[in-house]
Amino acid sequence: MNAISNLSAAAKFYLALFALATLWLIVTSGSDDDETQPEIHRSSDYAMSDFTLTVMDEAGLPSRVINGDEMAHYPEDDSTEIINPIARFLEPEKDTWVVTANKGSTQGKGENILLSGNVVITRENNQEIELLTEELNLDTVYNTAYTDLPVSIKSAHGETDSVGLHAAMKDKAINLHSQVRGQYDAPTPD
Repeated sequence: MNAISNLSAAAKFYLALFALATLWLIVTSGSDDDETQPEIHRSSDYAMSDFTLTVMDEAGLPSRVINGDEMAHYPEDDSTEIINPIARFLEPEKDTWVVTANKGSTQGKGENILLSGNVVITRENNQEIELLTEELNLDTVYNTAYTDLPVSIKSAHGETDSVGLHAAMKDKAINLHSQVRGQYDAPTPD
């Protein structure tokens, strides 16, 4: 006979209960899926609210004017985040392009800016054409914009939809990547 068979019924019951409890603890202790990870808080070294920032070119002339609700710089990764940015790209004697979004973020000197959420590009004095997407990368060194997400270009005479685009603002050239569809109505002569 073994030692378990010599135990009373109550002792066997408590031993089985103890074994089940131990097994349950072993199985559930490895499961971290239900646990919430601690939230990481970054601290900024400077922040602004309801601001206007002017960026100068090499000749000392304004090249961009950026407004926003909030801006914060984070020294850990040298990143800057802007809430509700409105950027005006200025060139003397040329159209001023206006870019708006829910959020803008960049690192370092701001050569590359990621705009996200309700991104709209239009001209300041001629809003007949609008470009809309959910995420846009701006390269301020080469004055280009690109995205791999769906894009809509709306004008007074129609609309074009695409997935992805690359725009060279200096050349006023836009390359649509794929799944391009559009409908245009010919303008009527006055």
